[in-house]
Amino acid sequence: MATERSKGEVWVFAEQEDGVLGDVPRELLGKGRELADRLGVKLAAVLAGDGVEGLAARLFEAGADRVHLIDDPALKVFRGVAYRKALVAAIREEAPQIVIFGATHMGRDLAPAVASELRCGLTADCTDLQIGDYTDKKTGEEFKNILMQIRPAFGGNIIATIVNPRNWPQMATVREGVMKPLPAQPGRTGEIVRHGAGLDGADIPVEVVEIVRRHSTVNLKGARIIVAGGAGVGSKENFKLLHELAAAIGGAVGGSRAAVDLGYVEHERQIGQTGVTVRPALMISCGISGAVQHLAGMQDSAKIIAINTDKDAPIFKVAHYGIVGDLNTVLPKLIKAIKG
Repeated sequence: MATERSKGEVWVFAEQEDGVLGDVPRELLGKGRELADRLGVKLAAVLAGDGVEGLAARLFEAGADRVHLIDDPALKVFRGVAYRKALVAAIREEAPQIVIFGATHMGRDLAPAVASELRCGLTADCTDLQIGDYTDKKTGEEFKNILMQIRPAFGGNIIATIVNPRNWPQMATVREGVMKPLPAQPGRTGEIVRHGAGLDGADIPVEVVEIVRRHSTVNLKGARIIVAGGAGVGSKENFKLLHELAAAIGGAVGGSRAAVDLGYVEHERQIGQTGVTVRPALMISCGISGAVQHLAGMQDSAKIIAINTDKDAPIFKVAHYGIVGDLNTVLPKLIKAIKG
């Protein structure tokens, strides 16, 4: 492994839409700060768009030392080809050793395209990233300070650690909500490095004619209290009890993948490995058995109350309080007590 290569920065792709940063860049900068400090290198955010330089201040406050700015009218809206070309050019110019994307619609489109053009590896949907040493069992070759890319595999039944020691940059997409952002540091500043997009004469086959958005009314990641239901709720009609309980205590309603697949609740409310990751102050799980895929998305809740008819359900292993009983009996009593 080349010494110069190991001095490269840690990069976070700072996803924005219409000049607005979401939560994901702050989450990734929180983990990126940890990785960069461990490696003794700078943490940088890559900001692409049109007229987005003003967002750099927020990225510095979230932990970035530098912002690599790619500002071009062709990047006003996300088009995979344009963003790929611009990002690949910046990576080749600066040679970062790690590049992290959010596992969002944009990140899942862009990251594989960038990795393919650079002919480097990419691990998707990571739930953790660490720095460690790796020894190739076949050759005995040792690699120091390699990115350990950790993610569930085989349906969540095992946790795999994936390394990419030879073809850099080391790249990963990270699931939303699993990384904790650093507390904002108002007034913190850094260096802006400007890059050309390199799109002059480039063939960009997609023209955006109109953008139509449907804004979600559900914000599970921001909810302090969540009432979640699984297949054990029994029906979409029974989910009304969960909505009633959530309304009584000022919470949001979520569901397991099984409940979503059965049509009991909307997909945007899905919690787990293939849904959103949440960390509420209080999670009330109703009729959820506790499959590892679901637990991956909620087990860091501050307090978990589980209600299930099966006393041996896996959910009770992570719950702080358990109620063995029929939710159709338990929930009306809870609602009555809370309202009283």
